[in-house]
Amino acid sequence: MLTLEHLSKTFYPGTLNERKALTDISLKLEEGDFVTIIGSNGAGKSTLFNAISGNIDVDEGRVILDGKDITDLKEYKRARMIGRLFQDPLKGTAPNMTIEENLSLSYLRGKKRTLSFGIDKKDREFFRSVLSELNLGLEDRLTSKMGLLSGGQRQAITLLMATMVPPKLLLLDEHTAALDPATAEKILALTKKIVSENHITTMMITHNIKSALELGNRTIMMNNGRIILDLAGKERDEMTVEKLLALFKEKASEELDNDRMLLS
Repeated sequence: MLTLEHLSKTFYPGTLNERKALTDISLKLEEGDFVTIIGSNGAGKSTLFNAISGNIDVDEGRVILDGKDITDLKEYKRARMIGRLFQDPLKGTAPNMTIEENLSLSYLRGKKRTLSFGIDKKDREFFRSVLSELNLGLEDRLTSKMGLLSGGQRQAITLLMATMVPPKLLLLDEHTAALDPATAEKILALTKKIVSENHITTMMITHNIKSALELGNRTIMMNNGRIILDLAGKERDEMTVEKLLALFKEKASEELDNDRMLLS
């Protein structure tokens, strides 16, 4: 489904600020895989997502999605195949547009557009139906502006927008980090439900080690732009937070230095 071949990226090359963000990253995901990604700040997690989504160009390597080399494909063209959620609940949405207008934009993704923009009765009933599954009462607020919703409500709708037309790949970039613990748990449960029901190949960055080991079927850990651990199957099933921290120290030759991860 997704194959990354020897991806490398250096920012500000040849300057005093030169920084190797990705170094020879190779990874293969099968269809339906749900991979959680952990690592300290600056490990390269978000840079990896930017490389996959086309937000940045890589210096070396290839990105292959569903058998197609998309390394040189522009970001807006990849967006038809790749859904992405960010830490900021307002990213990826238009706060001054209504819920139904935002949903309509996502619903039309990948479809042939016309010069007119309208939401007919059939679309509105469909939006009301999918919103009702969130159990947030938003099905009766189709004409409310996105910017007036709470962070949890916005993130739930953003998740819905990214998956309403199931993408080939879903990238979740700490999409619960800005939410309070109770709301974060609801969004994670909703994420698990939507991903499972639609069999969406998913990659999720998280600072919560416990969630990283409980969600999905595979966990990778990054450090200094490299993948240093790739856990799956029985090894992952038997992994604990304490064992994982010890493994990190063994592989990286240093202690994990990230308060958010250690306190989660």
